[in-house]
Amino acid sequence: KVEKVVVSNRLADSPCCLVTGEYGWSANMERIMKAQALRDSTQSAYMTSKKTMEINPTNSIINALREKADADQSDKTVRDLIWLLYDTSLLTSGFSLDEPATFSSRIHRLVKLGLSLDDDDDDAEDDDMEDLPPLDGDDDNEESAMEQVD
Repeated sequence: KVEKVVVSNRLADSPCCLVTGEYGWSANMERIMKAQALRDSTQSAYMTSKKTMEINPTNSIINALREKADADQSDKTVRDLIWLLYDTSLLTSGFSLDEPATFSSRIHRLVKLGLSLDDDDDDAEDDDMEDLPPLDGDDDNEESAMEQVD
């Protein structure tokens, strides 16, 4: 998805960012061209910008990710965090997400991880919903206030 990853010396607060090359479309031009109804998709493949990811080596997020990746190469959480960093840098650099559903599922998994929730808790919530009594206004035989007016 990126042409290269480089260590940056110009980032201060952000863990990473995406920059485009001198030639090709900028992020705004890519967005405009994707929105065109009668666009030529062969030309867009050539003109899309080559993205370079710049990483801030002094950022605590990058340092923690590097330590976790060195400890366990196959950790799915680390992989999700790296993809999440890429997606957020796409958004902050002005690009649009190719797969917003995947992005949101990653965020939901990490929110569950942060709240110490398991995937099994979702099934328990569904069981709790079945045990609830029916709502007072759910009777189909009763006419609503609007039907009484007619």
